[in-house]
Amino acid sequence: MTAIGLARTAAAGHDRLARVRAIARWWDEAVRLPILGWRVGLDAVVGLVPGLGDLVGLVVGGLLIAEAVRLGAARPVVARMALNVGIDALIGTIPVAGDLFDLGWKANRRNRDLLERWLEAPAEAERTSGLVVVAAFAAVAAAVVAVGWLVVIAIAAIAGR
Repeated sequence: MTAIGLARTAAAGHDRLARVRAIARWWDEAVRLPILGWRVGLDAVVGLVPGLGDLVGLVVGGLLIAEAVRLGAARPVVARMALNVGIDALIGTIPVAGDLFDLGWKANRRNRDLLERWLEAPAEAERTSGLVVVAAFAAVAAAVVAVGWLVVIAIAAIAGR
């Protein structure tokens, strides 16, 4: 690649990272609440609209993930980013509790921080992200097995065994 091509690639990467930072700031940290000192963004406001707010939040989270992919982020990092957005979207669907959860979870900020850690120390971010993703899948699998086991016990109890 030529020097001009490298410069363009670096500039594009810088633009992508700047876009990720801006989206995360506006979506999760735009305004400081006066008495509490918490920072909230558009996600907290848009999230108050049932259904639509969660969908918009999911799309915005997807935009950050797409930028990470364009920057060349490793698969474990992208998977962890998707996990962060998925948790935000899933819990966000619960009325009131989901809105309160959004005040603390801030998936876009988490994803911005994760992407920046990956850019600074790729191997470390890939390793920890991989462990988090594996642990999350293990937890989901354990929950599915536990629910299945409880269903079997309930059916046996109803059947009188």
